[in-house]
Amino acid sequence: MSRALAVFHGRFGRATVYQLNRPFNVHAHREGHLIFHVGGTPAQIDVAEHRLLLKDDTVVAVNPWEPHNFLPTDMDHGAIFFVLYVNAEWFTPAANAQGLRFGRTFFPRTEALDRLIRRTAALVCGAPSLRSLDCELRQLIDSCYEESWQAAEGAPAAAAVTDFRVRKSIRLMSESPGAEIELDAIAREAGLSRPHFYRLFRTQTGVTPHLYMNTLIMEQALDALVATEAPIADIGFDLGFSSQSGFTRFFAANVGMAPTDYRRAAKVLRP
Repeated sequence: MSRALAVFHGRFGRATVYQLNRPFNVHAHREGHLIFHVGGTPAQIDVAEHRLLLKDDTVVAVNPWEPHNFLPTDMDHGAIFFVLYVNAEWFTPAANAQGLRFGRTFFPRTEALDRLIRRTAALVCGAPSLRSLDCELRQLIDSCYEESWQAAEGAPAAAAVTDFRVRKSIRLMSESPGAEIELDAIAREAGLSRPHFYRLFRTQTGVTPHLYMNTLIMEQALDALVATEAPIADIGFDLGFSSQSGFTRFFAANVGMAPTDYRRAAKVLRP
């Protein structure tokens, strides 16, 4: 059974330790994403069009908005993964147009990096102070970023949404993200036919409108679970789900566990 062993939310993003034995849906995050295997059997990670085998001697780095999913190799016992979700605004100055972009999706864990990964994962599981965890996380994220650019071919072009109709559709989706929103209606509001909207949106953002909306819904759900004591059913209803079970299925397909389990493990790190 997949479960959260430790979850911390902070200005940097999220630091989590999960025991996972179930596949995810293809999804994306606004944040950069670092995935480390720290126990049990390896797992497969699909990033864009590449399938990668994540073991205890490798790192997977996923750029913001890059579609990916998780495929366990052992459905009975699963494995333990240390996962970081890194806010681009925390990592890079606002003036940096390039933003948070890793040089490589898949790279080896050096001995020094392995020690840092295991020390930081142990801190997360040990309910650390904000000061100690913030320092360790900064060192680990910086080290992974630098390692990802070793032997990388060059910086990718910064993603930019230039079409005003796509920008309008993103604004409309962001104003009140929810499962009940009709993407066809968003397309009409943006002045596009459905096929043109889907094609243009993916060209401009790198993801489908449906995946983009799911990401916004997940962000709202995670914030509500950690920042409020609202019942799970109410959170799901506010996000457009007609039943708690529907919301739970959606959450588990994108996070790998039930929202009750995530909330039980989650803590907020405050300065």
